[in-house]
Amino acid sequence: MYKLTIEGHGACDVGEGARLVRAIEACGVDIGHRCGGHARCTTCRVRFLEGEPETMTKAEYEKLKSAGLLDEVRLSCQIVVDRDMAVEVLMRVSEMGWPDPGPEPDPVVQPEAVWRPRAELEREG
Repeated sequence: MYKLTIEGHGACDVGEGARLVRAIEACGVDIGHRCGGHARCTTCRVRFLEGEPETMTKAEYEKLKSAGLLDEVRLSCQIVVDRDMAVEVLMRVSEMGWPDPGPEPDPVVQPEAVWRPRAELEREG
């Protein structure tokens, strides 16, 4: 078990390998995931305060780069909990006025994920 601390909400225990977006919801925070957790919309964005993974999926890298958000936020739908983490949730359903968070994300990261160092992703273009 790991400790997930959510700014303004507190901490909760999360099992190893849980998808971060789902863990945030399980902790009682109404995070958005309008694309269903497929790295297409950026509504599940978080800012890491502690425990940010050094690697990312190609889908996350490409989406953040195209949205001009690289180095600013991470996509919680593309991250699994493998350590203690502290995050700030940036798009909450209650603050955005959405009727719901979006389709339920699968238990595993989609599209199929391979986490790689960012420098490796940048070299690929």
